Amino acid sequence: MTASEATSETSISANGTGVYLAVLQLVFTLGWTTYVIYLPKLCADVGIAPSYVILILMLDQAIFTISDTAMGIAADKVAPWMGRLGVFVGVLAAISCAAFIALPFVAGAGPGAQVWFIALILIWVVTSSALRAPPLTLLGKYSARSAIPLLSALAMLGYGLAGAVSPYLGVLLRNHDPRLPFVISGVVLLVTALALSKVERNLAQMPIAPKTPLTRAKSLGQVPMFFIASMVILSLGYQLHFSINSTPFYLRFAKPDDLQWLMPVFWIGFNIAMFPASAVVKHRGGLIVMGAAGLLGALAVLGAEYAGNLNMLIAAQFVAGAAWGCMLMAAVSAALAIGETGAEGKVVGLVFSALALATFARMAAVAGGLQKLPEYAPLLHWAPVACWSVAGAGLLVLAASRVQRSVVERRV
Repeated sequence: MTASEATSETSISANGTGVYLAVLQLVFTLGWTTYVIYLPKLCADVGIAPSYVILILMLDQAIFTISDTAMGIAADKVAPWMGRLGVFVGVLAAISCAAFIALPFVAGAGPGAQVWFIALILIWVVTSSALRAPPLTLLGKYSARSAIPLLSALAMLGYGLAGAVSPYLGVLLRNHDPRLPFVISGVVLLVTALALSKVERNLAQMPIAPKTPLTRAKSLGQVPMFFIASMVILSLGYQLHFSINSTPFYLRFAKPDDLQWLMPVFWIGFNIAMFPASAVVKHRGGLIVMGAAGLLGALAVLGAEYAGNLNMLIAAQFVAGAAWGCMLMAAVSAALAIGETGAEGKVVGLVFSALALATFARMAAVAGGLQKLPEYAPLLHWAPVACWSVAGAGLLVLAASRVQRSVVERRV
């Protein structure tokens, strides 16, 4: 086999891994959407009051905040042994999917099964974290650094596609028995997760030798911690803009029945923009793209706020979605670069923990009724602009300082 053929084969296998991760994220996120759609009904079946549904969802995100990082650290410990990561994820996926599938059946038993119902939710949430950060560590372990941005875009494509189809899924499933959707989602997710071992073996057999992680991951310094803090702020901006503000924005010009067609515009921008932005990340780094996308997203949110008609609002939402796609793809790329000495899972886990923490904060705001209080309404409208612009500017300053330091070190 010639060098060019080996490189081509490696590229094809790496792209296949990216597609696999996209499918895994798509199936996992659609499963989560199914859970959110049916949770009020399932809670009612076991005698849990509707007011507690939001508290259960907040508990889920609080658990994700801890378990995502914990699973990432665990993935770092098993990743040096080829094949162990696939087994680790497969075992936890089996437990997770079994608990997920059991939820509607246990709920059907009535109020007497309330404790078992809550226990199954806790088991499902904790173990499902194995399907978030750990599979992405394969990119840092086996892929060339120059290929990681494109592979990150492919992986996050599944997340974006799930976001785009979620409104339709809600309309489709709303009046159906939950048992069949839960069984289908759980089985498909399990089959997809079990394929990780084969993907891992294929990558390990590629002609280019994989990078060998250190047995002990390096501790996080100031730059990674600033990066994670910025990710929390950027994620909060996304949550407040899309989940709280977007619906009122659209209802200024459209009817409620039109929302299922309008809300996916954000995710269309998300999915399209990641791929050209990955080329910029490859040459300039993830921090620069995150910072620039944060500032662009802040301008887009301003455009949505002041849009004079539906077409202007659609354009602003498309750009805002594109900006968030660039931020998230660049964040995964930057996390894998920061943790390249064996802490890939740890740093990527922290990124997912940041997403969960921001989701928890948004749910807390909704549970507290802040969006309905006149004195807090302006704060919620302008918070996404502040979050994206402040974090974006900070990341650009950090990226510029790192470039300047690199130039000085080369001169010395």
